[in-house]
Amino acid sequence: MVRPKKHLGQHFLTDNNIAQKIVDCLDPSYSDVCEIGPGTGVLTLPLLRKPHIKNLKAIEIDIDSIKHLNENLHDDRLTIIEADFLRLNIDIIFTTPFAIIGNFPYNIGSQIFFKVLENRNRIPQVVGMIQKEVAERIAAPHGNRTYGIMSVLLQSWYDIEYCFTVNENVFNPPPRVKSAVIRLTRNKTEELDCDEKLFFSVVKTGFNQRRKTLRNALRPILPNIVQADHFFFSQRAEQLSPAQFVELTQVVERILSE
Repeated sequence: MVRPKKHLGQHFLTDNNIAQKIVDCLDPSYSDVCEIGPGTGVLTLPLLRKPHIKNLKAIEIDIDSIKHLNENLHDDRLTIIEADFLRLNIDIIFTTPFAIIGNFPYNIGSQIFFKVLENRNRIPQVVGMIQKEVAERIAAPHGNRTYGIMSVLLQSWYDIEYCFTVNENVFNPPPRVKSAVIRLTRNKTEELDCDEKLFFSVVKTGFNQRRKTLRNALRPILPNIVQADHFFFSQRAEQLSPAQFVELTQVVERILSE
């Protein structure tokens, strides 16, 4: 039997009980599921035991892992795709909305969530195991020191749940940090009540100098902000909720149009 190698920052989960717990976090209403980085198939097998899953696409870039999966997993509902998820055209995976699950490689976890954001109307739910620090950042409420760009952007379109923490000793090789499982479920927001491109810019610029007030942090996109008078400008980025960032974007848009 071919043993997959560690790749792309991947640490392979070896505890079947934890694997089952992760899979159980996925809402049973989704029949189309995409697994990112199946590796040894520790999540794939319990996913295939779920009768509600009718179409499972496993996206894997490592040749040894693909060979291992093909030799050990045989199910008509499973399709193994050799590809880099970050470069993959979502349209060739599913033509209908689909959920995502996976033990995400640490070094591309954030990029996966940004791709989810780009395709948010196609992806109603994501269950991912990622570095605990990143999970806490995504789930953090405003006013928290870990609250940041990913918190605001993801929370604008998804309800975030920090499901549970995963110890280092259930991986091979063991990572140097703890992991965590989070669940993102699409909320009812279809469009933000502002220019969404400007919203992204305001959020990212505001957090680029998070220790400064927004009056100073937003100068790159609003040079005449010194003359502007609004409560938000006296705040730091971490103090504003996603809804308040929408309001702030409306204010910035009005100032730019003057």
